[in-house]
Parts: sequence; structure tokens; C-alpha cells
Amino acid sequence: MLGVILAATTAVLATPVAGLLGHRAVRRSANAARMRIDAPAGIDEQGFVRIGGIDQWISIRGEDRANPVLLELHGGPGAANSPYGARTREWEKHFTLVRWDMRGAGLTFAHAPADQGGPLTFARLYQDALEVTRYVLDRMRVDRVVLMPSSFGTTFGLRLARNHPELYSAYVGTDQNVQEAGRDTSAYEGTLERLRAAGKTKDAATVEAMGSDPRRWTSAQRSSYDKLCAGSDPLTLDTVKKVILGSLWLSPLYTLGRIKAYFGGQGFSESVTEGASEFDDLADGTRFEMPFFIFQGALDVITPAARAKAYFDAVEAPVKAFELIEGASHFAALRHPDRFLDLLLTHVRPAVTTTDRRGTATITP
Repeated sequence: MLGVILAATTAVLATPVAGLLGHRAVRRSANAARMRIDAPAGIDEQGFVRIGGIDQWISIRGEDRANPVLLELHGGPGAANSPYGARTREWEKHFTLVRWDMRGAGLTFAHAPADQGGPLTFARLYQDALEVTRYVLDRMRVDRVVLMPSSFGTTFGLRLARNHPELYSAYVGTDQNVQEAGRDTSAYEGTLERLRAAGKTKDAATVEAMGSDPRRWTSAQRSSYDKLCAGSDPLTLDTVKKVILGSLWLSPLYTLGRIKAYFGGQGFSESVTEGASEFDDLADGTRFEMPFFIFQGALDVITPAARAKAYFDAVEAPVKAFELIEGASHFAALRHPDRFLDLLLTHVRPAVTTTDRRGTATITP
């Protein structure tokens, strides 16, 4: 994903620098004002917490502490969600939203690029996620939180939800990634088809030479494939330019130096995918002891909706629902944040019960 974001950056920087920076300053100021939380029962905590031996950036924001707590797990690897505060501001009226920039990503990486605690592995990030979960439970004085992973974050999310039902009140996956040991080649074949149709024979040959089984790809090959898969789809590329890069550029949290570090973190995090290459989500188990939801972009070319639906159909859970987000490819929740909020309010909020440590139920099924 790093490559396609960098390619999109070139188009933005074609604008004259003075006008670009002036426009940016005005928009960042407006977004900062939009992000302000003044509600008496609200919470707005953004800063660094010691997780796994290093300082990691965590944001806890919402207009009412009694609302359900949503813990995001971002994708990438290294594609932090910290730039999207203004875009998802409405969510914070109904939920307390926790954003965590993982080790090697976003503001955590920008804070100390040379001190990310050694080699980055899937196992290390998984343990960090557990520690972050327990930190949030203690800070918010709740027994469970809603786990809301996206894209590669869902690879962590499925395992966390299966292994630790005592920590999570529901699972809400979006851009749902299903590791299936190379059986489903639909995304790969779709990428080849788009590249050939566009006359990009060299790129098609590169993808073809890699083979269809991601278990045999190096982290560099996966990064190259992600760039070609996303970049060959007009809707995904448009979303990267307008939503992903646009949010990063206009975020009050991101100086120019932090934007540079954001890209550096994605490069640093590439190796994490190799730790998941042998996973098989169907074989690992499809029973979840909590409500289970997937809200997927109908036109997703990176994590196809049909693959996510097939996995969902195999899931056993007390309550479950699958919804398509029309007009969206990957990054569906960010492309259509209002529609995503509607799904959260329709399906998730009624299904969860948030109880504080004094035993007060704030939401009942």
C-alpha cells in the first residue's frame, strides 16, 4: 500500500507550494476546531503510553464516557488510523473511539523511529494489542470493549476475538482479510485482468511471475503486489488520493515531518505480513463467543467481499450480520463514514452491553 500512496502524493505536490501550504494551514485549523470535544461527560486523551517497552500513541475520544468503547486495529501493516479524526468525528457522538498507532506505524513510529523495540513481528504486535486492550479496559473502567479491526488488522482481530472472548463484547471487521492458505485466487486473478486490460504488460508479467500463492511471496513482493492491485482499480486509487492521502495531509496531528515518518513506518512494517503467511482462518476456527459483524466494501478488490462473505457464512456466533457498503472498495469505512456509522448503530450498539466496574449497565440488548 505504501507504493500507491507515494504515487498519489506526486499529484498533490504538483500544486504550487505556497498555495498548497496556505490551503493546508486553513484546513488543518478548521479540522482542529471540528475535533474539539467540550461535552461535560466527554473524554479527549491523546498521547503516548508505555506498551511493550516503548512509547506508543493512543487516542481515547468520545462525547460521553458511558457510550460503548470501540478499539480500532489499523491495517497496512503500518497504515495508522490517526489521520482520520476529522473524517470520523460523528462516530464519537455515539461511541468512545480508541485509536492506537501500532509499533512501527504513524505517530508511534514518528515519535522514535530508531527505537521500535527490535525486529517487528506479528507475535510482538499481537502481544501489544492485548496490552493495549487491557490498558483501555482499566482506563475506561469497563469489562469489555468492541474490537473493530480493518484490513490487515483483521488478521490480528480474528485471533484476539477467538482467543480472548473475556476482553471483547463484539467483533466488527471491515476490509475483512481472510487468510486462506492460498486457496482463493480471485483477488490475484482480478489484478492480472485489470493490468492486462490496461495494457500494462510489464506489470502483469511481474504479478504472474510471483504466482498466485501469497505464502510464497516475500514481504517486498507483497508490497509490490498491493501497489499494483490497488493502483489498477480506479475506485481504490481515487480513495487513496482523496480519503487516505487527503486526511493525512489535512490532519491537525501531522506536521510535514510526521507525514514523512508515516511513509517510513509503512516501509518499516512490511515484514509483518510474513508472520501471517501460513495462517488459515477457516482451519483455525470459526466459532466466536461474541456478536460477530463484517461490514465490507461491495467493490473491494484487495479483500474481496465474496471471500469475506464465505468466511462469515462459516462463522458461528450468538449474533451475526454481514453488510455490504455500496460504492466502496477497500477503506470502505473511511470512504463512507456516515454509512458505516449507520451500520454500527443498527447492528453493533444494540448487541453489546457495556458495564462499568460499579456494575452500571449503560446499554442493554
